[in-house]
Amino acid sequence: MANLAKLDFAALDITGKNYLTSVLDTKIHLEAANLGDTIREESRSSSQDWANAMIFIRRHLDEALKSEYLTVEDPLAIWKALRNRYNQLTTMKLCGDTITEEMLLEKTFSTFRASNMLLQQQYRARGFTDYNQLIYVIPVAEQNNELLMKNHNSRPGS
Repeated sequence: MANLAKLDFAALDITGKNYLTSVLDTKIHLEAANLGDTIREESRSSSQDWANAMIFIRRHLDEALKSEYLTVEDPLAIWKALRNRYNQLTTMKLCGDTITEEMLLEKTFSTFRASNMLLQQQYRARGFTDYNQLIYVIPVAEQNNELLMKNHNSRPGS
């Protein structure tokens, strides 16, 4: 029973101060549990997958948010509602100008090292429009690259 009370990561705060990390953590955990499709448009997930995703999402919400979304039975609907709620709170401004997704993406691309220009071009070619999607993909690609390099370096004669 003690494990049920233990969270995998911090619950989404009602103020939205941990929104970005919470969203990323939730996406990663849902993907790892093969439930990532439940928060995508036109999902073909089973009702059991939806229920498991709902349990996971609600478990990682602030108590006030849990009661606010108590009657919502669709994980995608909760996902969209939370995104809309926190988009207003997390709109970043720099010297009075709103920071757009395109600006965040461009800043990220421009910080790639010169040795990673090919990667930068590949990420641009994939046409990311959502900064969170890009930030989710980069660490996975880095882990895959590290594994490939370890495999390559472990071969005799390398």
